[in-house]
Amino acid sequence: MPAGSGSPQPLEFLAFTLGQEEYGIDIQKVQELRGYDTVTRIANAPEHIKGVVNLRGIIVPIIDMRIKFNLGTPNYDQFTVVIILNMANRVMGMVVDSVSDVITLSPDQVKPAPEIGSVLDTDYLIGLGTLDDRMLILVDIDKLMSSADMGLIEKLVD
Repeated sequence: MPAGSGSPQPLEFLAFTLGQEEYGIDIQKVQELRGYDTVTRIANAPEHIKGVVNLRGIIVPIIDMRIKFNLGTPNYDQFTVVIILNMANRVMGMVVDSVSDVITLSPDQVKPAPEIGSVLDTDYLIGLGTLDDRMLILVDIDKLMSSADMGLIEKLVD
């Protein structure tokens, strides 16, 4: 490293799986992890919004990421996890197949996402994180959750 340059801050991501792929989101957005519980369905909500739960007095919308990313029918089991996110003073939950660990990546381990016709719009990607033989699809959860098709969250939470 050149003299006088500050060392870049490592980034921490919560690693989770959907189908065969491993994803990562900024750990600072994660409030807690919970097992999947029954949700209260909201009439006319998009399919990927499973409904809401009451989390210690806060009504929290629950989004199924497997449905959101068109990865097939979700199978809720003992490994299914709801990641409770806290972003811009809004609390929401996202259902994932499983959570593995927290991964620390240096900026040079994050590569730009290739422009390919993927399931996930590349606008929502930070890039691809590489660690040994693992590759994580790093999701910009703020952009994803505030996107136009997720706009219902604004209505549900208000």
